[in-house]
Amino acid sequence: MEVKKGQCIEVDISNIAFGGKGIAKVDGLVVFIENAIPGDRIRARIIKKKKNHAIGHIEEIITPSPFRVSAPCKYSGYCGGCKWQCLAYEKQLEIKRQHIVDALEHIGLFKDICVHPTRASNPIYGYRNKMEFSCSDKRWVLPQELNGATCEKDFALGLHVPGTFHKVIDIHKCWIQPELGNIILNDIRGYIQKSGFPIYGIRSHIGFWRFVMLRHASGNDRWMVNLVTSEENSQVLQPLADQLRANYPQIVSVVNNITRRKAAIAVGETEILLSGQPVLKENIGRFMFEISSNSFFQTNTRGAEQLYTIVKQYAGLSGNEVIVDLYSGTGTIAICLSNDAREIIGMEINENSVTDAWRNCRLNHITNCRFIQGDIKENLSRLTVKPDVMIIDPPRAGMHPQVVHHILNTAPERIVYISCNPTTLARDLRLMKDVYRIKEIQPVDMFPHTYHIESVVRLEKK
Repeated sequence: MEVKKGQCIEVDISNIAFGGKGIAKVDGLVVFIENAIPGDRIRARIIKKKKNHAIGHIEEIITPSPFRVSAPCKYSGYCGGCKWQCLAYEKQLEIKRQHIVDALEHIGLFKDICVHPTRASNPIYGYRNKMEFSCSDKRWVLPQELNGATCEKDFALGLHVPGTFHKVIDIHKCWIQPELGNIILNDIRGYIQKSGFPIYGIRSHIGFWRFVMLRHASGNDRWMVNLVTSEENSQVLQPLADQLRANYPQIVSVVNNITRRKAAIAVGETEILLSGQPVLKENIGRFMFEISSNSFFQTNTRGAEQLYTIVKQYAGLSGNEVIVDLYSGTGTIAICLSNDAREIIGMEINENSVTDAWRNCRLNHITNCRFIQGDIKENLSRLTVKPDVMIIDPPRAGMHPQVVHHILNTAPERIVYISCNPTTLARDLRLMKDVYRIKEIQPVDMFPHTYHIESVVRLEKK
């Protein structure tokens, strides 16, 4: 059967692709369908046809999958924050593990690798410690609201429709942040609407209110509010900051990031402290970390603690090892391993992250960690010590081939690779397969109800 754009077809969903779309096959042609899950039989309309695949949209679920559950969030299926709420959590864990296995086999050309069952997140809702909500002067209206006569369409404070930059859903309750975050968000929404200052136009690039970022420290239940605007104006922002601090004792910091750049990034060119402390303090295990408004920190604090426990186990430390920590960020892994190693050398290109790493070491009275700022390709080639263990935690794009080359030349006995992308993980492991043997892989679910998955790989030199 030839599949054409606009055509309606009945299909069975066999799997979910990495990226979250359901997979069906029609005479060998792969059809990707958003919001479809394995076991569904659906009627889908083809909205795009390519040479090797097609993309479909659900018109009707004829027979729901046994793994399909009722999503608690009314924005589910439209919002890009967490698209798998309709999929039973145990099945999510199974699929995420399979994504790693498939990437290893098809990209890395590995077979029979020990990939353990995925470690679950606890909790599976309210787990995110950082949320960024976009302001927009055009609200994307949910289909069920289209006939609403009183539906306000010139204001939104919320999250984006997947794959779009200009479609913002007005979110009143986000299930993946703690409930107090929703209450704070709605108070801010009310203030913005009454302020008389214009909402930023994502297309026009005109307006004052741009983003609201909320950070939460789960260890002591404290909050930071970051109000991102296009210009400085203490007369309108200071009353809001004072109101938030008065109403919610858990809020210990309110800052204003100011950016005039057109890019839709909630990072200011300048920052003003409006009330409270300039940082939020969070604990991982017995260590404390100071988090500024623009610092990188794992977005699931309890998940990060579980992740770093596995890293420590896989590193096999006796207390005498020299560790090199690549892509060391704000020093969280180095600090968490500091009691079990002789020396840890972190390498990180971002200057602000290195500054945070040094500050976090001083905060925890740690003296056996040091950090080198700059391009890892260059700094690793100049390394004068031979590490016993190397920790690698690259961004989603994985490692540059030159970094892999320098790692193989350095040749530590053990490597622990932490990945947030099975595709680039498989590619990088393939580049190292002649020198290193994969002993085991532990997936860790840091992002329930999304397709994202972290994994920790234990490698030993052959």
